[in-house]
Amino acid sequence: MKKVYRILIFLHVFVGVGALGGGYAGISNPNGPFGIPVEVLKNSPFDNFFIPGIILFTIIGLGNLLSSVMFLFKTNLKIYISFVFSCALPIFIIVQCIMLRSVVSLHVIFFIIGVIQVLLSTILFFNLKLFPANIILEFYNEKINKKTKSF
Repeated sequence: MKKVYRILIFLHVFVGVGALGGGYAGISNPNGPFGIPVEVLKNSPFDNFFIPGIILFTIIGLGNLLSSVMFLFKTNLKIYISFVFSCALPIFIIVQCIMLRSVVSLHVIFFIIGVIQVLLSTILFFNLKLFPANIILEFYNEKINKKTKSF
């Protein structure tokens, strides 16, 4: 289980640092971060990259770094926080692809990383038998017990 924790912490830090950089670029240069023209936003509700930069910086960047720091504490809240910010990344990527009406390799890479984060957080939910995994496990065990009793 330590391996799951380590991989998840690494991914949170990796995503968080990258998102801070990308978000800062959108905030500091909203009309062309990394040379991306604002014309790519023509199908989105945004005129420039300022608001998307804030979202990327705060929710994805700071959220993932908060998630990694929470693993230093001995509380089960870290799993819930990790799960929430893990889910935020694939959602952000999907919304971004819809608004830009394009998919590039970085979208695919970070979508996969987000899905891996979600899966690892889910593994921790089930391993620690935290809500809602405890209810699912209890329901599943009841079904198994009913089938074995009928034989």
